[in-house]
Amino acid sequence: MRGRDDEARLRTDVGAWAAAGAELGERATLVQFSSAFCAPCRATRRVLGEVAGLVPGVAHVEIDAEAHLDLVRRLEIVSTPTVLVLDASGGIVRRAAGQPRKADVIAALGEAV
Repeated sequence: MRGRDDEARLRTDVGAWAAAGAELGERATLVQFSSAFCAPCRATRRVLGEVAGLVPGVAHVEIDAEAHLDLVRRLEIVSTPTVLVLDASGGIVRRAAGQPRKADVIAALGEAV
């Protein structure tokens, strides 16, 4: 199991997010790891997009897991969709696998902002 030290390292390694095409939000970022044939990924995209649209300063970024295997391995992403909630500095605050409920995403954002 990955420890807090590994996740804290990503806080200072904003380059890892930038290399994956992730433009971080001003207050928080919802990072979604997806794959091409993942039906729950489409529903997750919709939910996260809605939440990002409701909360000022929050961005939603979708990362193709297959195209960014180095980051997937580093973060130990084992299934799609996996959602990471990042704070303003890019540190991981929460993570969850599977299709999230809108209320759960909003609650998780409360820890990041």
